[in-house]
Amino acid sequence: MSLVRFPESVVSCRNLVGGEWQAPTEAQAQDVRSPYTGALIGRVPLTTASGVAQAVEAAKVAAHDWGLTPLRERTQCLLAFRGLLERHLERLAHLAASESGKTVAEGRAGLLKGLEVCDFALSLQQLDSGAHLEVSRGVTCEYRREPLGVVAGITPFNFPAMVPLWLFPIAVTLGNAFILKPSEKVPLTACALGELMVAAGYPPGVFSIVHGGKPAVDALVEHPDVKAIAFVGSTPVARHLYAEGCRHGKRVLALGGAKNHLIVVPDADPDLTPQAVVDSFTGCAGQRCMAASVMLAVGNVQPLVEDIVRRAARLEPGPGMGALIDRGAVDRLETAIAKAKADGALVLLDGRGRRPSGELYANGNWLGPTVLDGVRPDMEAARLELFGPVLSIVRVTTLSAALAVEHASPYGNAASIFTTNGAVAQTVVEGAKAGMVGVNVGVPVPREPFSFGGTGESKFGHGDITGPSSLDFWSHRKKVTRKWSARSDGSWMS
Repeated sequence: MSLVRFPESVVSCRNLVGGEWQAPTEAQAQDVRSPYTGALIGRVPLTTASGVAQAVEAAKVAAHDWGLTPLRERTQCLLAFRGLLERHLERLAHLAASESGKTVAEGRAGLLKGLEVCDFALSLQQLDSGAHLEVSRGVTCEYRREPLGVVAGITPFNFPAMVPLWLFPIAVTLGNAFILKPSEKVPLTACALGELMVAAGYPPGVFSIVHGGKPAVDALVEHPDVKAIAFVGSTPVARHLYAEGCRHGKRVLALGGAKNHLIVVPDADPDLTPQAVVDSFTGCAGQRCMAASVMLAVGNVQPLVEDIVRRAARLEPGPGMGALIDRGAVDRLETAIAKAKADGALVLLDGRGRRPSGELYANGNWLGPTVLDGVRPDMEAARLELFGPVLSIVRVTTLSAALAVEHASPYGNAASIFTTNGAVAQTVVEGAKAGMVGVNVGVPVPREPFSFGGTGESKFGHGDITGPSSLDFWSHRKKVTRKWSARSDGSWMS
């Protein structure tokens, strides 16, 4: 029995430009292979700068009338899209899993999170009605939220549905024309989302897709008609894209990598804690910026460590944990495990060589859960984002020492404390520098309308990528002051 439904035939991806699916000219094609099997499931064009310019021009034409469309009318298209998304949820979950290596349940969860963002965007007609105030006799001030025009989102391989759905429902509802540049490793889900956007009745050019690699990204960053860019990916690329985007006068919000810390103290709940830790570092095969990669073991928590290892050892690659995106990721992680061992870490659980049974998955990209103990804070396993199902345990004697390790990381995405003591929890809530903090929660991703965003080298730019602060990223406020006639009873402010 297959763990995921694969496409029935090889999918030839195309760009969505001006409401039409087009094969970009002068673009080479790249194979898309499933992480589960290594089999060919799609081909994606690597769009050149001229192809990007064509999409931007179509979006620019669409942006004018779409920006003038009343907010309530714009939400009707999103409401139709939301219904289609819900109707096609299972098909999309399997499609996302087949190209990214997620389990189907994880693919489904990403879509459900995307539905939450759609709900937030739909609420804008009630929640974001602007402000109007009589500031003096005969004088009123108000603000109007207006779109930027053409905006773009550059999204990663690990969440082919969820991260795009963080971006374009809000951006288009605010009146922008949005261009999606998905990872060339996972283009199939993006095309499926584009089909639903067309079916939902969005005017041609309001939502576009351009496929490609670095040249396509560079073209979006350099194009003068693209006013804002949101990015999710690694920290080196986020830093570079932020600098280049700002140099070209754009708004940029670039989310980078992470090295998240789970602080576990001796009074942690013995049932809740081990499973939460395992779920955190193995979920999405560890390929997510919210995965726990370092456990800061405070004092004597050996029984909890042993339970974590037992539970992780029972997790089967395939049905219990998905595949890594490509062979390069497997090689990189196996090298990192070997280096940690050479540096003095104890390999309590070794996932190298583990894979699902059956010839179908023999050529997949597999690594089982791996637990390293006795990791020092200066080791690469404790400092670098490994981006895989590897947990590094750093032993410390005090809560202060644990927070010092968390503070020393240049990243600042997430941190969690596992304790049954409220004072201990509050100490970490107040003392952690991460932008998202959990108490007895292994993956502290906020639910909408609470926004997603970290600190430090996990985020370049201001505001968050979802929630209320995202509105100011995708739009600007026009301030209007009105006075119709002279007033004899006016004050100096009149």
